[in-house]
Amino acid sequence: MRDGEATIYHLVIESELHAGTSGDLYHPANLAADGFVHCCQQASVVPVSNDYYAEVAERLLLLEIDPVKLSSQVRFEVAAPIAGGGTAHLESAPLFPHVYGPIDLSAIVGVGVLGRTADSYAWPDSFGPLDSFPS
Repeated sequence: MRDGEATIYHLVIESELHAGTSGDLYHPANLAADGFVHCCQQASVVPVSNDYYAEVAERLLLLEIDPVKLSSQVRFEVAAPIAGGGTAHLESAPLFPHVYGPIDLSAIVGVGVLGRTADSYAWPDSFGPLDSFPS
C-alpha cells in the first residue's frame, strides 16, 4: 500500500530530464546517491524551487506525478535536505514524498514550466504532456 494517493511533484532542470530519460523510465541524476527521488506536494513547490534552483539559468520543469501509476514505492517522510540548499521549504510541509526508484514516464501526467520573477519562482501557468518537451 502506498502512503497517500494525491498528486506529487518533482522539480527538474530540463536538460537533466532529457539526460535521465531512457525507455519508459526517468532516472534522476541523484537517484543512485540518494536512494530515492525527491518530490514534494503543491504547497512546497515554490519554496523548494527557491531554495535549490535560485541560480539556475535553464528552464525549470515541474513534473506532475500520479503516485498510483508508479511501480516504485512512495513514502512520505521528513525532509531530506540536499547539501547547499536553503531551508525555507522545511516550513512548507512536515513530510515530503520520496519515490524509491525511477519514475515511470506513464506516471507523469503533466509537465509545467515554472515562471520566474526577479526574486522567486512561480507556479506554472499550465501543464502539458511530457512529449511536448522533446529532447
